[in-house]
Amino acid sequence: MVVDTVPLAAAGVVGLLALLAVVAVVDSIGRFLHRLAMAPGVVVHEFAHAQACRLVGVSVVEVVYFRFGDPPGYVRHAHPGRYRESFVISVAPFLVNSVVSLAAFFGVAVLAASAGFVDAVVLGDVLATASALRDALGTAPREVLAAMTALAWLGFVVGIQAFPSTGDANTLWSRSRAEWRRSPVVLLGVPVVAVIYVANLLSWLWADVLYTLGLAALAFVSVGVVSAFGVAGAVSAFGALGEVAAVGVVSVVGRCRC
Repeated sequence: MVVDTVPLAAAGVVGLLALLAVVAVVDSIGRFLHRLAMAPGVVVHEFAHAQACRLVGVSVVEVVYFRFGDPPGYVRHAHPGRYRESFVISVAPFLVNSVVSLAAFFGVAVLAASAGFVDAVVLGDVLATASALRDALGTAPREVLAAMTALAWLGFVVGIQAFPSTGDANTLWSRSRAEWRRSPVVLLGVPVVAVIYVANLLSWLWADVLYTLGLAALAFVSVGVVSAFGVAGAVSAFGALGEVAAVGVVSVVGRCRC
């Protein structure tokens, strides 16, 4: 009897080991595909860091836009001589990734509007909306659906990589503590450091995903503005707002002697 149970026990052990091996392989493939899917966001993030370095005159030593390692990308650069250079380098990915993500979602919204998806939404009536969306999905050209899917994926993976890392926050915090007595203006960067820390902490609660969804919502609202005021009027309005914001940023940076 004991002899009969030995092969069964051995078979059970072999089966368990085989199951663990399959799980390990599937997990590795899943991690590989996840890294690969997130690659555009990492590339844009590191590209923003590198271009910011060149913009403020900080030498770039090495750039790895994407790799299957940890971290998935990085930029090594010379030590910035001034606080504002560190600030620009640290926050550049947030601005660049947000703009790229918003542009991709704007493309999705425009295509959705042209295919009738936006008109299919009936406020307060979920069933009617679902039925209209199903009809619009069935009549939309495949090229439009493919373009919407690609742009939505691009907007999502770039948007969730917008937040600066805790390493960026550590750099700004160290510079702030070291230089605030010589130039109290650097204290203006402390709230930014706090926001970066909080954003990375809340990433466990999908804060990066919620931010990306907010960009998508903003894109669809912008398409509504374009529809209401026309392309020329909307472009003029957004251009004016962008010009005011740019002038404000340049003015603040120009006055900062840090």
